[in-house]
Amino acid sequence: SWAPTCPPRLTQQSWHLLYCTRQDGFSLRTLYHPPLCSPQAFGAFSVTTIRCSNGFYRTGETFIFSFSPELKVFRWTGRNNFFVKGYVDLMMIGGGSSRFGLWLDGDLHYRGSHPCETFDNKTLSPWEEFCIQDLEVWGLA
Repeated sequence: SWAPTCPPRLTQQSWHLLYCTRQDGFSLRTLYHPPLCSPQAFGAFSVTTIRCSNGFYRTGETFIFSFSPELKVFRWTGRNNFFVKGYVDLMMIGGGSSRFGLWLDGDLHYRGSHPCETFDNKTLSPWEEFCIQDLEVWGLA
């Protein structure tokens, strides 16, 4: 038991996990600023394959969505054509005013969601930065 070694004011406190490399990765950045986790489901839909690109691609059929708790779909507003842009170390979905509807870095350690002009969406997660527990990519045959 750790109780005898803890300061007396903390002996009755419950332990809870703050950081875990299995979930948060091997990064001092996430150790110093661990993303908040919440059981949320959200993502993006596109009719074309995800790929690296020099500019934004896809069509107005692209949209982002969340289940929190009910399904919310954010479709193209027509304000810009910032659908999807993929680099080796960054993927952005939706954009405008240097903010992206959904974005992921190359190692999936740093990711976020912001309101953007492309979809006039709300932040897809309760926090602008979040941790990914599961990432799935689905296709239609």
